[in-house]
Amino acid sequence: MSTIRRLDSSSADFWPTLEGLLAWEGVSDAQVKQTVETILADVKSRGDAALVEYTNKFDRMSVASMAELEIPVERLQQALDGLPADQRQALELSAERVRSYHERQKQASWSYTEEDGTLLGQQVTPLDRAGLYVPGGKAAYPSSVLMNAIPAKVAGVAELIMVVPTPGGEVNELVLAAAAVSGVDRVFAVGGAQAVAALAYGTATVPKVDKIVGPGNIYVATAKGMVFGTVGIDMIAGPSEILVVCDGQTDPDWIAMDLFSQAEHDEDAQSILVCPDAAFVDAVAASIDKLLPTMEREAIIRTSLAERGALITVADMDQAIDVANYIAPEHLELSVEDPMAMVGRIRHAGAIFMGRYTAEALGDYCAGPNHVLPTSRTARYSSPLGVYDFQKRSSLIFCSAEGASTLGRTASVMARGEGLTAHARSAEFRIK
Repeated sequence: MSTIRRLDSSSADFWPTLEGLLAWEGVSDAQVKQTVETILADVKSRGDAALVEYTNKFDRMSVASMAELEIPVERLQQALDGLPADQRQALELSAERVRSYHERQKQASWSYTEEDGTLLGQQVTPLDRAGLYVPGGKAAYPSSVLMNAIPAKVAGVAELIMVVPTPGGEVNELVLAAAAVSGVDRVFAVGGAQAVAALAYGTATVPKVDKIVGPGNIYVATAKGMVFGTVGIDMIAGPSEILVVCDGQTDPDWIAMDLFSQAEHDEDAQSILVCPDAAFVDAVAASIDKLLPTMEREAIIRTSLAERGALITVADMDQAIDVANYIAPEHLELSVEDPMAMVGRIRHAGAIFMGRYTAEALGDYCAGPNHVLPTSRTARYSSPLGVYDFQKRSSLIFCSAEGASTLGRTASVMARGEGLTAHARSAEFRIK
């Protein structure tokens, strides 16, 4: 029997209990921070030599130079050409859908001209160079390559540098093939905090980038946090999450498997069902018990559900929406009859999967929208990764003589009010 907790919104302690369940303290301990600080400083000062040493040490490699750690672009194409037909077709179709979706996000420059001839606007430009971290080894995710690399290339990023560890020399062909499909420019077989350091500070071989994106372990996440400011980063992501809001009319086996789909990521993942039908909640619990022994990752799912999962019974669908907005989940499934009537009331969610047939798993791979999403309730103020994360906006101000005179008077008054005389006089020089 599974031990997933049951919550009822009518309980006096419901909201404090829910808040405690959602709390996630995935922070680095002092030892992790100290290790990462040492690695960052070492790579910053010694460059390629330190990068080679750490790669040999942590990834069980025995290379003499960085030349052995760069994976040629031709090797990426070779990996793509060598895939079984069904895998290549799935990869290319997924890439096509992700690219098509993200092309609609691309922002353009704009401007307008006022009556006196003053032009105001915004110039949108891509980043020059971005770095993509991809986990390596057996637990490799080609979908992560697509979701991070394609928006960057759609944005117009001139050079995309991918780092992926190859522990023991183990290369994942699907990851390399995904890099080929996505248009990655250079790939280095390095990982960990040392790879983040190389991207942030640059070495003789690895170019310094403007922004680092992509998931990684606690050392990678800690390193990304520490180099932020020197470079941009996408986010510090927590464990994967799914919240299913159901009206009680979906097959309970479907709901149980949807909950499993996130729980199987790792023991810290969070899977929650919210439903006003207590009998249906019981049916989902029974489906969990029935299906769990059939899962390859049974132990991971069982731990995840026991420690961070929940089946929540609420008074009605209105309260279900209130709970959903409070949780602000990474993935939200609206497994209801009329999701369009409900979606407008959802204020906080990374991605919203609408209707009984829209499994969250589709979004992980091939639906089109990005699967890099805000976790740990950060959907209250942040958004999915997208083309806009690889574009910068510069304000445009072009004053006519008349406009400079008019605005100068206002600026002068404001500047003198702040005691900034040089500001005021700079504006006043242009007053006619």
